Amino acid sequence: MRVLFLDLDTLRADHLGCYGYLRNTSPNIDRIAAEGVRFEQYYCADAPCLPSRAALMTGRFGIHSGIVGHGGTAADLRLEGAKRQFQASLQRSCLTSIFRRQGMRTVTISPFAERHSAWWFYAGFTEMHNTGLGGMESAEQITPVVLDWLQRNAAADGWFLHVNYWDPHTPYRAPEEFGNPFATTPLPSWLTAEKLAGHRQHIGPHSARELAMYDNAIDPRFPRHPGELENMDDWRRLIDGYDCGIRHMDENIGHIFAALEKAGVFEETAIIISSDHGENMGELGIYAEHATADNITCRIPLIIRWPGCRRAHVDRGLHLNLDLAPTLADLFGQSPQPDWDGTSFANALRQGTECGRDFLIISQCAHVCQRSVRFGRWLYIRTYHDGYHLFPPEMLFDVENDPHEERDLATQQPDICREGAWRLERWHAEMMATMSAAEDPMWTVIREGGPLHARGHLAAYCDRLKSTDRGWAVAELARRHPGEFANKGN
Repeated sequence: MRVLFLDLDTLRADHLGCYGYLRNTSPNIDRIAAEGVRFEQYYCADAPCLPSRAALMTGRFGIHSGIVGHGGTAADLRLEGAKRQFQASLQRSCLTSIFRRQGMRTVTISPFAERHSAWWFYAGFTEMHNTGLGGMESAEQITPVVLDWLQRNAAADGWFLHVNYWDPHTPYRAPEEFGNPFATTPLPSWLTAEKLAGHRQHIGPHSARELAMYDNAIDPRFPRHPGELENMDDWRRLIDGYDCGIRHMDENIGHIFAALEKAGVFEETAIIISSDHGENMGELGIYAEHATADNITCRIPLIIRWPGCRRAHVDRGLHLNLDLAPTLADLFGQSPQPDWDGTSFANALRQGTECGRDFLIISQCAHVCQRSVRFGRWLYIRTYHDGYHLFPPEMLFDVENDPHEERDLATQQPDICREGAWRLERWHAEMMATMSAAEDPMWTVIREGGPLHARGHLAAYCDRLKSTDRGWAVAELARRHPGEFANKGN
């Protein structure tokens, strides 16, 4: 058997044609969706990049694996300690080990392990190709490596090939010669000039006036990526830059498909297409970043074309990326590993059976500290560290009727908030009761100074707020984060 896993960084599901997007960003991806199963409600359990791929590869929530952030203790896989045997348990429980048990050659073409010093990511791979730019690669730098490998190996049987593209990740980097196929096509209609003007008063990194995180600096190497959004022309430049990244990546994916067709193995190759997280484009006042535990950052595409399984089917059940390992094991007839938190949805592929979870818990501890509950049509967000965005402790959105999270209903729907809080507490108690560590890694992040990307920037950011008619927020930031103000002499 041959399996191709296209791991496409920072890819919003709703910016793909097969998920209903108005722009033609993804004809090659859409082709696979038409031939396989598209999962409508698939989420990363922990966001963003490092925690998400940790959940994917270990089959475990970050609270169990220990990886919930981008720095500090909670960016490392938790040690097994005294119970560790000659080989760590990851040797048998990582996603890649499923293919090893089938006797398959396992290959990754990705810079991810080096980008995050996440060397555990190589567990189960027999062959690793680091494209060498730490996630700053553009597709035309990755595709030749993939095509070279396929030219030598595609016709052989028994391989699993993981390919990692980065083009939709900030800064948006489709090469200048690619042009702009969307220059005259409509923009998403939800954002208006009036709403953008309101967002320019938003507080926090990656807001409309700080696309470079804490300021509006522009990197001349990336002309598609503005530093600030002053008007709707800037909004178009940002959306066009993101969508061009997707389309450029998709065209390179087409080259991979053509190579498989040339080798005569395309139709029989199983193809998995997914991402690590999405990208907020104004939702919650955040632009060009994946900084929250919301429906935009955590909802990701999943498309699977698997031999003998359903074709042209849409599954609407609730699933997490940590469910993928148990699902693949199930498809191969393997037993689930005892330390997996995931549950198989293989019957959605085999028979089209709805087998989703009753609710999902999704988390973010790299930019903010949030845990959220996705249930029914609701998204309940509990914020523990606001990352300087001045989020309230609780937010509630009807994501079916308000997909861009414009109307916080928390004060209007207290009973729904209580249900979300109850589900979150029940999950947390179960997680804490089933691990050996004494501390929740989210609280480790807070104890060590807060989320990595909101650590040590407050003093300079407050100066910027004062210089950009938002000085009113400084007093509230001081009230919420007195320790950092005291440390910085504000």
